[in-house]
Amino acid sequence: MKREKPQSFNTVPIKERLTIPRQDMPEQDALLRSTNFLEVNLGFTPEQAVIEAQRCIECKNPTCMEGCPVNIKIPDFIQLICNKDFMGAAEKIKEDNSLPAVCGRVCPQETQCEQVCVVGKRFEPVAIGRLERFVADYAMLHGNGSAKTIEKPKPSGQKVAIVGSGPAGLAVASDLIKEGHDITVFEALHEFGGVLVYGIPEFRLPKAILREEVANLEAKGVKFIKNFIVGRTMTIQELMTDEGYDAVFLGLGAGLPRFMNIPGENLNGVYSANEFLTRSNLMRGYEFPEWDTPLYRAKHAIIVGGGNTAMDAVRTAKRLGADEASIVYRRSEEEMPARNEEIHHAKEEGVQFLNLVNPIEFIGDEQGNVVMAKCLRMKLGEPDESGRRRPIPMEGSEFTMDVDMVVIAVGNGSNPLIAQTTPEIETNKWGNIVADDDGRTSMEGVFAGGDIVSGGATVILAMGAGRKSAAAISEYLKEKVGSVT
Repeated sequence: MKREKPQSFNTVPIKERLTIPRQDMPEQDALLRSTNFLEVNLGFTPEQAVIEAQRCIECKNPTCMEGCPVNIKIPDFIQLICNKDFMGAAEKIKEDNSLPAVCGRVCPQETQCEQVCVVGKRFEPVAIGRLERFVADYAMLHGNGSAKTIEKPKPSGQKVAIVGSGPAGLAVASDLIKEGHDITVFEALHEFGGVLVYGIPEFRLPKAILREEVANLEAKGVKFIKNFIVGRTMTIQELMTDEGYDAVFLGLGAGLPRFMNIPGENLNGVYSANEFLTRSNLMRGYEFPEWDTPLYRAKHAIIVGGGNTAMDAVRTAKRLGADEASIVYRRSEEEMPARNEEIHHAKEEGVQFLNLVNPIEFIGDEQGNVVMAKCLRMKLGEPDESGRRRPIPMEGSEFTMDVDMVVIAVGNGSNPLIAQTTPEIETNKWGNIVADDDGRTSMEGVFAGGDIVSGGATVILAMGAGRKSAAAISEYLKEKVGSVT
């Protein structure tokens, strides 16, 4: 369908728009924030948001939308900001994205919508993510976040179970509740949000933001059930045959930690990033002793890996009081998958970067506590299948360093529970569920999307997969009704 160009509220001539500098987002001082868990970025003021929005040149073919996995109508909401209609802008985003306050904070816009912004070909791209965050926060502060009165559709009489309350599951719930289906989200943990709540620290994504987004879905009629492990509490077959669900969506994420398979990974003080961040984020270890989750205060914590999870872990270790907190990464900084902003913030907070270094063994004391890491220095060879230059060990480069905490952040795999309890659903050699582009699995009526299908990816990609599955589920339910009548 051809998109109608939005009404322009931008009174600044095109040439002058290109002279407006990209607006800096206020943030906490680095020394201060490295000692607390309060949010680092503080968000645009209304005045900054309008100035930044005025940098948009209203392209005839807005490539920014093509760069967004959920196809937010970016030019439309930016024009509404130009007109200072912030609630209208939030409403426009929510037509396609149920979690704008989350995505405005954690999406890698620099490799998605902002990467293809036409302004960015000669100047810095329009700060689309920061504008999204601004209007989402504005709507929460001045309304109920949903930006308008909720009108519930006529009930369809069909039930859908969503397994997992992470970004993919929430996106499916948001789209299907609009069609009048009876939606229930099942969560294994005691809080909703999946990786958003256990994996991302408070200083990047305050949990109050996420709870409000979930509350908005509840207000629209989505039911949420926690402490319910599908595959243990009840199987998928039982949900469909005993509980009468017409379709099931699996948005389980990828929560199974990967290790390096080197000696010493079983020593005390060696964590997976999943455990370390879950203890801090979900179980509120950062608020010990007010909360009952102890976390060790390290003299030297090393975090092995170069992704956003590694950055979250090392900055958490620093905030928990580590005298030294270091990233140990086997490639160079250029190959790091983490967002540039997260690397920049980590450096500002005093994190050390040991690049082209790879641990080969962790050494413990007589009590079984890790006290040393044996490492090799690396050099870069030709690009491998990931497109990044392959790390090659340098002969005779072995060295050791004193450490008393190690966090392994080299990726996650899929939890095997569904494959074990529902053999009808095909999985691949990595344990990921096999699904087509629209999320259809090998079991009729069961769909899947997000990290459980693709492996670890970004929040917005998981939401994009969820939206595709929601459309396919909707089509499936229509066909099911037709087959009955």
